Formats: sequence, C-alpha cells, structure tokens
Amino acid sequence: MIESFLLLSSGITLFLFGMMKLGAGIQQLFTARIRDHIKYAVRRPFFGLLTGVAATVLFQSSSATTVIAVGMVSAGLITFYHSLAIVLGADLGTTVIVQLVVWKITDASPLFVIVGGIIWFTAQERRKSLGEAIFYFGLLFFGLSVVGTATAPLQQHPEIVGFFREAKHPLLGFTLSALFTGLIHASAIPIGILAILAQQDLVSLDNALPMVIGANVGTTVTALLAGMVSGVGGKRAAFSHFFFKAVGAAICMAALPPFLALLRSLSPGVAQQIALGHLLFNLIIVVLFFPLLRLVARLLVRILPGEEKTLPLWPEFLKEDALADPVSALEIVSRELERQIVIVEELYRRATPLRTAYREGQRRDVLYVEMIINHLRAEIVSYLRKISCQDLSPALSGRLFAYTAMADDIERMANHMINLVSLSREKQRRRIEFTRFAEEELDEIERLVEMNIADAVRLIRQGDGDRSAAVTRRENEIDDAVKAARERHLVRFHKRLCQAEAGPVFVEMLIHLERISDHCQNIADHVAELEAAEVS
Repeated sequence: MIESFLLLSSGITLFLFGMMKLGAGIQQLFTARIRDHIKYAVRRPFFGLLTGVAATVLFQSSSATTVIAVGMVSAGLITFYHSLAIVLGADLGTTVIVQLVVWKITDASPLFVIVGGIIWFTAQERRKSLGEAIFYFGLLFFGLSVVGTATAPLQQHPEIVGFFREAKHPLLGFTLSALFTGLIHASAIPIGILAILAQQDLVSLDNALPMVIGANVGTTVTALLAGMVSGVGGKRAAFSHFFFKAVGAAICMAALPPFLALLRSLSPGVAQQIALGHLLFNLIIVVLFFPLLRLVARLLVRILPGEEKTLPLWPEFLKEDALADPVSALEIVSRELERQIVIVEELYRRATPLRTAYREGQRRDVLYVEMIINHLRAEIVSYLRKISCQDLSPALSGRLFAYTAMADDIERMANHMINLVSLSREKQRRRIEFTRFAEEELDEIERLVEMNIADAVRLIRQGDGDRSAAVTRRENEIDDAVKAARERHLVRFHKRLCQAEAGPVFVEMLIHLERISDHCQNIADHVAELEAAEVS
C-alpha cells in the first residue's frame, strides 16, 4: 500500500508539473499575440466563448485561462462583462483532458515524451518550443498513466472496491472532491482519476458524478485567490467563475437521479459516463448563463460595487483612409502618441507604489498595461511606415522621424517601469529593507520623474517652450539627485547602516528612474525641434 501511495503521489506530481510547464510555455506564446485574440473575444460574447475554449485546450487548464481573464479585467484590458464569456468557454475547454483519458491517450504518453524530448534537445532554436510543448503534454498524461498503475492493485482488495462502488452520500463525495481540487488547483486530476478507476471497474457512476460536480466547484479556488489581489473588476471576474459553478452544481445535485439516468442512457461505460457528466455539467452552465450575461454582469456589479476602468487596447485614431493626406495622417499620429504616453503615466502611478507596498496582483496589472504600450508603439510605427511611402516635404519628414523616435522613447519608459516593478518584487521576496534616508531619496526622485512625465504629456498634447525648459531643468536636478544618492549610499554602506544586498537594488532603481527622465528629455527635445522648424 505504501508503494502504491508513493506511485500515486508521483503520478499526480508529474501531471501537475507537466500541466504547469505546458501552460506556462503556451502562455508565453499566447502573450505575444494576446491582443489579436482579445480583439475578437470582446467583439461578441460568442467569440469570447470560443476564445475561452481554445485557450483552455491549449493550456490544458481552465484555471490558467480564468486567471488570465481575471488579470486582464483587473488591468483594465477588457471589461468585466466581456470576461464572462471567456470564463464560460474555459469551463467547456477543461472537459477535453478527461475525454482524452477515456480515449486512453495515457497509453501513448511515453511516445509524446520521447518525440517531444528528441525535438526539444536536437531541433533548431525556433522548433525547441514545439518539442518542449509536446514533451510536457506527454508528461501530463504520463502522470495519469502512473496513477492508473498505482491504482490497479486496488482491485485485489474487496473492502476498497466496495468502498468506491457502494453508493455513498452524494454531499460527502461532493465536499471531499471540492476540497481536494481546491488544494491542488486542478479539476482534471480528481476527474481523471475517477475515469481511470472506472476503467478498472473500481468506481460507480453514483459515487463518481457528485465528485465530478464537486471538482468543478473546487477549481474556482485558483481564480478566487487571483481575484483577492486584483482590483474590483478582477474580483468580479473571479467571483463569476465561482457563481457559475455554484449555481450549476446546485441545479445538478438537486436533479441528480435524472442526471444519472441520462448519462447511463448515453453510454454503457462508466468512464465515458464520467467524461460526459463533466461535459454536460459545464454545457448546462453555458446554456443557462450565456443568454443572460448582461443580467449576470449587473447582478455581480451590485454584489461587488465599485468603479471599473478600461484602457482601450487598440489605436483609437489611426485610420487607413487618412493616409491619403500626410498632414492629416501625422496629426492623428500625434493624438495616438498622446494616448500612449498617458497610459505610460498611468503605468508609472501603478508601478512606483510597489516599492513600499508590494502586491502581486498589482504587479500583474502593470505587466498587462505594458503590453498595451508595446502594442501601440508597434501600431504607430507601422502607420508611420505607411506615411513614409508618400511624397513628403522636408518639414513633414522631420515630423515623421520625430514621432517615430517619440513612440520608441515612450515604450522604453514603460520598459524601465517594468524593471522597477521587478526590483520591487525582488526587494519584497528577499525581505530587503532600505534605510529611511534611501526611501526619502527615492521618494524625491520619483516625484521629480513624475513631474517630467506629466510635462512630456503636455508637450505632446500642445507643445510649449517653457515646459521643455522645465523638463530640462528637472532632468538636471534628477541627474544631480541620483549622483548624490549613490554617493550617500556608499557612505551608508561603509558605515554598515544598510543591508549589503540592498545596495544593488537601490542603485538599479536609481538608474531606471534616471533613464525614464532621460526619455522625457528626449521627447522635450523632439518637440522643441519641431517647433523651431515650424517657426523657420
């Protein structure tokens, strides 16, 4: 029994590790193209539903998809209403794993591991990620195969067979399954194990179905935990996942006898009945709630009141029909640059407080917002490239090159802010404490940088020679303050007034703040040059 337990635990560990690594790898690919996917997801709820299904099939985890949806709502990338369809789609997509188990893909899992490993270790760099994904996909199901091997000897113990096959109180199975799933953050594990036990004739549908329903409710714990460290929109998205599952569970548990009869009529095999029960449970939720998404959104807004801010994902002013007139086209680029730097200003306000009050949910929000800035920069530069194909005067060419440089400066400011957030995370994880003097120095420099960003926003909006001079004067102040702070820190370090590991983090923060101000100065210089060119 001890050997079987260790083997079972190893199988579960391999499954969770494979799912985690596969999900992380796919998310990196998804993140690079996330804007294109969201673009369709928010157009209509049905597209959001399909996005949720597709993402969950790729991640092999509804929790991963739901957490992404929670993060996007919290960051303001999509509205709470638009996230509801994605969450429903995630519930449908998660049924694929169990169906694959029933089709005994676990038997072919070693082949996936071997082929994926060969591609991963021998292929060219661009194909290594494909091999890695195949490897972890195989490892995921190999873990379930190990679980099957571990549970096979249970057939030799009549008392254990009787425990699983004899009808028990449905609420007991529901509760235990929900708790177990909430602990391991993966509903596919308990439901997959139930399907494997059913293939070995160790469990009855009467016992398995309440546990399937409980696992579906337990899987909402991951999203709820993510929602706890998110804004009000993220909290609503997380709670909606629990709301959908809880209502569906209440309906299916109340109608358990006809539900069991329906499954038995659809398939003679218990394993397939379990997979169908998992599918039908989530399908019932989709059919019930999909037509009522707006009503559900209003209800949950009343339950969790608060203001929700949404940042537009795509350029608002870049229109293809304006390209025929370079003057008009460059004018709307200027308006898009203003939008881009306003979002950077918001990013700065979200990033700097993490130094003294770190929150993981806030860090995730910052990363999502930075994606918008990167996307806007790519769209602006692409639009400017199209303008450059026109016959431009020297003055218009100057504006085009200045706008290209400013779009790059704005994006680089965001990159430095992301680095500040990463340093804040490192500071929190390593429990690094700055001295009171260091905190005061950073506070002052952050205040000056914030003023320079605000002036850069105004310069792009309307131009102003006095503001350009103010940015330059403040930039010199920041350079002097950074230099003085580094020298004072060196003195404190030699006097052992601060932690040794605090030094590199403190100095890096100073460097990134100074770089942000440098880019503000670049923008001021570009605006001043454009104004001088107009005068001449």
